[in-house]
Amino acid sequence: MNGTTNEKTENDDRFIINVEHLSKQFFVDKQPMEVLRDINLKVKKGEFITIVGHSGCGKSTLLKIMCGLVDYETGIVERNGHAVEGPGPNCGMVFQDHRLLPWLKIKDNVGFGLRGISKAEKEEKVRKHLELVGLNGFENSYQSQLSGGMSQRAAIARGLANNPTILLLDEPFGALDALTRIQMQKEILKIQKKEGTTMVMVTHDIDEAIVLGNRIVVMSARPGEIRDIITVTEAARSRNSVDFTYVKKKIYDYLFENSEQEIETDYVI
Repeated sequence: MNGTTNEKTENDDRFIINVEHLSKQFFVDKQPMEVLRDINLKVKKGEFITIVGHSGCGKSTLLKIMCGLVDYETGIVERNGHAVEGPGPNCGMVFQDHRLLPWLKIKDNVGFGLRGISKAEKEEKVRKHLELVGLNGFENSYQSQLSGGMSQRAAIARGLANNPTILLLDEPFGALDALTRIQMQKEILKIQKKEGTTMVMVTHDIDEAIVLGNRIVVMSARPGEIRDIITVTEAARSRNSVDFTYVKKKIYDYLFENSEQEIETDYVI
């Protein structure tokens, strides 16, 4: 080697999200309860990161801190090279509950957060993003006229309408039936690849975490710490592959290592 390199360092702008030594606590009955402990995570531009862990381990809290919806005690949290000081247009968020406003048409829900542009620009952005999530033709419908999956599509369109560089997703498919969930997984991957948006998703579904994530963050029970960050190969994304089963077993071992009942995972040969 000649001692030189064209690769950038860890501190450059490839890391669109930077979390260093993050800790967070809440107060319950005036007593401190540690939720997150010494979280360190760097997310590259264009990555799809999935986060798994037991209920109450702080996954959603971590996502809300990244978004700027929740503050924190110690550490560093940066988006696009700047300290997170609150929500911003460069970071969208989609919740498990679609949170559409029922009195507004779908097109008005999607365009709700668009400000400072002309009416024609707004209409074009809304049209583009409804088409992106496969809801063209439903722009004048109301939420009550849509299925659960379609409502979540509208929520994703709303999250993308401001063209954010980052989209955070908190269990967005958790309330959907199994078939709709798989279809939505395929759709979000298409959108992510087409738009190049950096995505971070919290999920309780280990299969979903493997299929969607370039890397999987595995968290411990409360206080939430990162046990491992697993890189997912393209081969491992296939649910019928040995690689998929290997990654799934590895995550199970982390999550249930203290369980008295052994978790059985069949290997595909």
